[in-house]
Amino acid sequence: MKFFVDTADMTEIRDLAETGLLDGVTTNPSLIAKSGRRILDVIAEICEVVPGPVSAEVAATDHATMLAEGRRLAKIAPNVAVKVPLTRDGLRTCRALADEGRMVNVTLCFSAAQAILAAKAGAAFISPFVGRLDDVGQDGMMLIAEIVEIYRQYPAFETEVLVASVRHPQHVVESAKMGAHVATLPPSVLRQLFNHPLTDKGLAGFLADWKGTGQSILDDGAPVAAE
Repeated sequence: MKFFVDTADMTEIRDLAETGLLDGVTTNPSLIAKSGRRILDVIAEICEVVPGPVSAEVAATDHATMLAEGRRLAKIAPNVAVKVPLTRDGLRTCRALADEGRMVNVTLCFSAAQAILAAKAGAAFISPFVGRLDDVGQDGMMLIAEIVEIYRQYPAFETEVLVASVRHPQHVVESAKMGAHVATLPPSVLRQLFNHPLTDKGLAGFLADWKGTGQSILDDGAPVAAE
């Protein structure tokens, strides 16, 4: 499973990229607004730090303007994935951009039927929002299972399931068990994946025992040569 981080905060992106575990980045208009910066500058900087797909979302709702915005965003760098909403005009724009060889991330997916349309429109990624479905009493994980199952029936579909609106590590684990291709996580949730109290306890015990030996792995006991 690939991990994307869902943020436009360059400090967070640089820090997580240094782990070597970051495969891409997703942004949206809300995250760009929070950064307080110009979208073209933010996306260009992210693309310099992260070689994987970087989703940049259009702001228009009509096909003609979405297409123009999508083309402008795609020119920033080869790894830009133009993000469009799952509307009729959004899917029309997806088809046009995909036919031009551009990556497209179709966002705000809330049903398997919508996911089928996105795949037919040539989307590189479909972004089902699991947390928002959970918020209204529906089962977000069930939607992931349905989409993954449907896509498996049609090898011609090359669309990757990008699990979005992730609220906690269990969303990630369940999505991975179902075979989802990507999860995009807020930085805080991505960091939670590292943590377990038994890991901390075990490490503390090992370090205490090692300290008692008085040894250093970097010191082989040989005299240091004078310069």
